[in-house]
Amino acid sequence: MGDYRLNPPDPRILVHWAGMPIQALFFDVGNTLLFRDMDTVLRPLHEMKLFPSLDLLNAVERSTKREFDSLVESHSALDHGFWWIYYSHLLSELGIANEKICADLVGGTRISANWRVIRPGTRETLLRLARNYHLGVISNADGKINEILRQSGIEDCFESITDSGIVGREKPHPAIFEAAVRSLGVPANHSLYLGDIYCVDYLGATGFGMHSVLFDVPGAYKDKGLPRVETLEEFEAQLQHFRAPTVNKPRS
Repeated sequence: MGDYRLNPPDPRILVHWAGMPIQALFFDVGNTLLFRDMDTVLRPLHEMKLFPSLDLLNAVERSTKREFDSLVESHSALDHGFWWIYYSHLLSELGIANEKICADLVGGTRISANWRVIRPGTRETLLRLARNYHLGVISNADGKINEILRQSGIEDCFESITDSGIVGREKPHPAIFEAAVRSLGVPANHSLYLGDIYCVDYLGATGFGMHSVLFDVPGAYKDKGLPRVETLEEFEAQLQHFRAPTVNKPRS
């Protein structure tokens, strides 16, 4: 994520997206479009005959996001990134104190190729959205996210893919959001970004002038008064309640 820090917006003026003339929808990849292949990334635990439950993984993700958000918002020095904090908490819950295992888990998670689990209906939802909106991707990745999206069967749903490994800046730095909106030729305030971490995705996007919604599968932000959805279908349904999209472009 680098050293870039954003101040949180005044909670009285949090930017919500109801009624806004959205022209472009941008998506995060990890934990939004694609998810970890648990058989691969948790192999170090499986080799120890440890198989954490989905409930435990979600609980650890909720607590990690809250801790990480707090650290970033307070401008605290981050000795480790999100995934190191996440796996440290998971190992603690499993009664394990082993930095090598933690490092192996983090290393496996940071490999784009290990994010290859796609929810049923993802491609169909994206294609429906693409009838009326420009679609793009903004991802903190290793320069290989195009190939992962291609292998997952959804790369062709997007007109633009902005990868931090190529841009040279990670979210929440405004440069990566600027590169993304410029690639589609749309204004920031007519763009909406869907991502899963408040301090990285939501603050990064809104700080640049975009609108944003949190993709919150584990419910980390359920009681925070922030715009959030838990599925792409829910996101699509909420879009339909607001002003009709301003882009109407035929698709072959």
